[in-house]
Amino acid sequence: MVYVDKFTLPVDKEEHIVHRIMYDNGGRYGYIDNAYPCGLFAEKGLRELNFDTVTVLYGGNGSGKSTVLNLIAQSLGLKRVAPFNTSETFGLYAAMCEYTFGRDEDGDTYRLPNGSRIITSDDIFDYMLNARANNDDISESKDAMREEYARMKFGETVRLSGLDDYEAVRMQVLARKKSLSRRKFLRNQVGQEIRMGSNGETALEYFERYLKNDTLYCLDEPENSLAPKMQMRLAELLEKTARYCGCQYVIATHSPFLLALANARIYNLDESPVAIRKWWELENPRAYYEFFSKHKKLFDGGE
Repeated sequence: MVYVDKFTLPVDKEEHIVHRIMYDNGGRYGYIDNAYPCGLFAEKGLRELNFDTVTVLYGGNGSGKSTVLNLIAQSLGLKRVAPFNTSETFGLYAAMCEYTFGRDEDGDTYRLPNGSRIITSDDIFDYMLNARANNDDISESKDAMREEYARMKFGETVRLSGLDDYEAVRMQVLARKKSLSRRKFLRNQVGQEIRMGSNGETALEYFERYLKNDTLYCLDEPENSLAPKMQMRLAELLEKTARYCGCQYVIATHSPFLLALANARIYNLDESPVAIRKWWELENPRAYYEFFSKHKKLFDGGE
């Protein structure tokens, strides 16, 4: 699916944007503290992005790939959780970006799918921290509830003499119910802990849990916290959901495993002007290739 087909940056309107912000900050004697993202894309010759089902923004730190992703998310009004780097100019710049929706097989224009969102590495870190904090709270509550369970199951029968006794009676009925084990009783009362593995396993579980069918996602360096094997599993998940589940992805990354996603359109923001490249033509994958080629004999069992 290609819900959003084209995205245009207002590179030719940057002077107008700066002057407008300056005027808003004091009229003819106005000022501007930070013109970001103005001036970031003109020298790169980046004015327009044409999307595919999977579009990748590649580049080193400071190349602007995350900025482009944030502009896309802001302009489209995508749901987001984590804050991002912005400036007094960013909102107006995003508002002046333009985009075109794709069309389905019948020629009808797509709409932005409900639930479309941007996911950043900060979202993943927050999920892991919140999951661990939630599990700690549930663990503490379980310790107290185990004692309560024993008292309710084997202690004196609670007498219902008024509404104040209702909750105690209800809990005792549950505790003495033959079909309800202690484990299920505790789960009903305090909740179930989120299954946790390593940071990488938990990060991958985040994507498995939150990626929905027929949705547009902007992903900002989703490979963070993921070891190579986990990055490959994430790549498989993204390929599957893009091919079979109606998802469209715009991804900022320098992971070779994500760059190698099937049929991905890759914009190399390290080049000036920005060019569309194959993943094996990019500096990062070639650096890995040259390193492992140099040490090929070691992997083949030689010295």
